[in-house]
Amino acid sequence: MRRAVIDLGTNTFNLLIADTQTRQVLFQTKEGVALGMGGINEKRISNEALERALEALRQFKAHCTHWQVEDIQAIGTSALRDATNAQDLLCKVQDELQFSIEIITGQREAELIYKGVRLTHDFENPALIMDIGGGSTEFIAADHQGPFVAHSFDIGVSRLFQLFEFQDPMSLHDIEKVETYLAERCAPFFKQQLPTVLIGSSGSFETFYELMEESIFDSKSHAIEVDSNRFAHMLEQIIASTQAERDQNPHIIAIRKKMAPLAAIKTRWVLRQAQISQILISPYSLKEGVLFGSL
Repeated sequence: MRRAVIDLGTNTFNLLIADTQTRQVLFQTKEGVALGMGGINEKRISNEALERALEALRQFKAHCTHWQVEDIQAIGTSALRDATNAQDLLCKVQDELQFSIEIITGQREAELIYKGVRLTHDFENPALIMDIGGGSTEFIAADHQGPFVAHSFDIGVSRLFQLFEFQDPMSLHDIEKVETYLAERCAPFFKQQLPTVLIGSSGSFETFYELMEESIFDSKSHAIEVDSNRFAHMLEQIIASTQAERDQNPHIIAIRKKMAPLAAIKTRWVLRQAQISQILISPYSLKEGVLFGSL
């Protein structure tokens, strides 16, 4: 059976089409929609963002038709969870494109992320999964039996980008106000005993890998370990970079060029808070958890 999963993220929409019997991925693509831009902190989706979302979903529906997809499962996350006008998009998609969008809770999002990552890592030792989104960031502490701590925080990079004004490059004061914001919302979570192995599972971590290795992150089925010292050095370089430098860097996709320093500051803060000693990057996350996690 050919199924498609559409992950309607706050920054990026992802489409994954696969044969669920063979687990063969047939097609995947992404679109930088910036659904949360211009309204996420006011709990609304702007008219411009709604139009960008509809156009991306029209393209995704055309791909599904081409690949003769039998079932489309569309998942809405942080931006749609919070938006008071989310039904505007849901109704338009249902009427025009004839598929429905399921808006999931942060807790359900964390569970599906674990199911995706679990397909790429054996969890012989406990690990802390971190998934950086535009609207939220999920942390899942898990072992081979499943998650034992999971939480979704509304600290996504799009929220942070629109909440504060930043210099270019970021000043020490800019960095401090972001770290203070993270501490105010997340510090209690990191006071508990957590695994010291970190698994990054979002597109931001793929960007980190590509910046560090200067090559495409092409792992198809298993998590890749990276050198912790080189990873930390790469984060420092992103934090210190200018917008012009990021604009010229081919390893940072367009939607992340403005927000990459925020993802780096957040990751560095987590590495310190959880005293991380080992870092892996997983090619799977929410959409793979939805598609393959129950097979």
